[in-house]
Amino acid sequence: MKILVTGATGALGSRLVPLLTAAGHTVTGTTTSEAKAERLRAAGAEPAVLDVLDAAAVRETVANAAPEVIVHEATALSRGIDELRPRDLRRLDASFAPTNRLRTVGTDNLLAAAAEAGTRRFVAQSFAGWPYKREGGWIKTEEDPMETDPPAGSEESLAAILHLEEAVTTAPGMEGVVLRYGGFYGPGTSIAPGGQQADMLLKRRLPVVGSGDGIMSLVHIDDAAAATAAAVERGEPGLYNVTDDDPAAQKEWVPRLAAAMGAPPPRRVPLWLARLAAGPWLAMVMTEGRGAANDKAKSELGWRLEHPTWRDGFREVFGAGTARTARTAGAAS
Repeated sequence: MKILVTGATGALGSRLVPLLTAAGHTVTGTTTSEAKAERLRAAGAEPAVLDVLDAAAVRETVANAAPEVIVHEATALSRGIDELRPRDLRRLDASFAPTNRLRTVGTDNLLAAAAEAGTRRFVAQSFAGWPYKREGGWIKTEEDPMETDPPAGSEESLAAILHLEEAVTTAPGMEGVVLRYGGFYGPGTSIAPGGQQADMLLKRRLPVVGSGDGIMSLVHIDDAAAATAAAVERGEPGLYNVTDDDPAAQKEWVPRLAAAMGAPPPRRVPLWLARLAAGPWLAMVMTEGRGAANDKAKSELGWRLEHPTWRDGFREVFGAGTARTARTAGAAS
């Protein structure tokens, strides 16, 4: 098929494009930087420098690519939400404003251009976990309700996610697929040697907050790319949680990540202090966040995880590495 991938040089896009070209698809990959175009050519894709907020440019690029499928992975964060520091999370909406525009204006531009070009399928990136409503069970399926009362300062970010999901899944005449990814780890992400979360753990700046009961669903970046490649080719339109098999409380996975790195154990910080230092959103995620079940993606997309649990995945990503190894990687980056 002919496929257009936005954000093709990002953490996920850079793993996805080689999968698509290896499967025989003709891929046009967008990037905001001419300097990154050669990376796309090396992966077998045709590069296109594009700002998806420019409606006219989007229309022209989509018309030229004439894609049967568009995969929308554009964000303003190279490694995802985990690259934001605690001080950024105090003002989540301000820190996420560029990504929120890509999820609203950018999505609308792409959908309009897709309709004009006769694109039949549209796959878009969303997020699992904190957008689910904080009530009932700790592990959520795609049928569970989304949050209606987000922490102060995160309202616009939640609204942008909900806008994208609604726009994509209700686009007339198109197969709209939304992938709610878990937190990424692995090469090119924040949870990898030299990544920001790894660096924060080394410096004991990534604590366990309060009870640490908030659940996080993680997913190896290569598994996320494989699920996306599967969603390009098959699966009914709708929502899919793309996470591993092992949702875990913050108080469990954060110390295990530190151990896998050879880093010191994380500090424990009382909830009141976390709210003061990093704001209500991070405090909520660390103590009340929900995980996500992946049964639908595995059964309907035929998706098989190479890293079913982050426990083994962390050991693979960091190997026998020590804190010194991770520090060296961080300095090199």
